[in-house]
Amino acid sequence: MKETVNLEQVSLILVQPHIPENIGAAARAMNNMGLRRLVLVDPKNYDLSRVHKTATANSIHLVEEMAVYGDLGEALDPYHYVVGTTARTGSSRPAMTNPRTLAHDLIPLTVNNRVAILFGPEDRGLSNEQLRHCHTIVRIPTAPFSSLNLAQAVLIICYEIFLAGRDDHPASVPRLASSFELEGMYDHIRKVATTIGFIDPQNPEHWMRNIRRFLSRYRLRARETRIIRGFCRQIDWYTSQLKKTQKED
Repeated sequence: MKETVNLEQVSLILVQPHIPENIGAAARAMNNMGLRRLVLVDPKNYDLSRVHKTATANSIHLVEEMAVYGDLGEALDPYHYVVGTTARTGSSRPAMTNPRTLAHDLIPLTVNNRVAILFGPEDRGLSNEQLRHCHTIVRIPTAPFSSLNLAQAVLIICYEIFLAGRDDHPASVPRLASSFELEGMYDHIRKVATTIGFIDPQNPEHWMRNIRRFLSRYRLRARETRIIRGFCRQIDWYTSQLKKTQKED
């Protein structure tokens, strides 16, 4: 029997969608492929009657059950693995995977971990600031004209997740650190690295983006984030003692 993605562990998060009909169409696409956890973050022009129009009767329950947040960080707090989608690539947003590979990678991950897949606003997609929360970035391969409707992009990702299966029964991935735990760790690293002069206080996010990308490769567990924060606390203590000694001198 093939191992498949645990669809109950996967949520699709639409960040600042501008067109209510796209929310309904995304819900319908999810329902077609067996996914049911839809989350909105700071939706614009939100009109539930327009959402219902494209969700159709069979998918209304996804709309009724979806969570709505005002802040992306808050929405991501309970998730252990976060995937960002992008049509644009560059040094600050490398396309790390494609939908088919991502779907297969989610099979062992979703045994013990909650996964969030982020989609950005229709006009500009996810910003670099929003992508910093992500463990990986997925790009849907297209011909030179790469602009996809939001619901089309949702359908492609959901289709690959629905179809994904492996005969080799990959070992499940243990529970990873949640986004809440990771963000606390990254904030601590940023403060300590600034204090000791490792990163430029005028542009800390440039350096933190590289640190995030490096640590994201290792799928940190909660215990490992606590170890890193313990290391940071020791540096905090040492620098405070050094400053105290300098004042006394």
